[in-house]
Amino acid sequence: MSDFLRSYLTVGLFGALAVGLVGAFIGLSSLVRPTRPQQQKYINYESGVDPVGTGWAQANIRYYIFALLFVMFDVEAVFIFPWATRLEAYGLFGLIEMFIFIFILLLGLLYAWRKGVLRWI
Repeated sequence: MSDFLRSYLTVGLFGALAVGLVGAFIGLSSLVRPTRPQQQKYINYESGVDPVGTGWAQANIRYYIFALLFVMFDVEAVFIFPWATRLEAYGLFGLIEMFIFIFILLLGLLYAWRKGVLRWI
């Protein structure tokens, strides 16, 4: 058997061992844990609020907009960190491009602020 196939066989064996251990531990936990079925355990529970009635309740759109703004600025951090580690390699052109990128994101933040999205009411 070649070294190439032997390395894949080793990875496959460790993967099978990992899957087997996870299955064994899940099976063991289902045998050991206490089982006390109660009606309250099967009620839907969402966002810390007990459900009232059986109908659909609309959530405030402000939460979704706030989450999208978080994702937008989180992506900004993902782009800034690698740039900061290689600043010398990018030179003046990279510095100007990053200032343009940050300026565009600041325009988005200013727009959200002026629209009142950042007010948590």
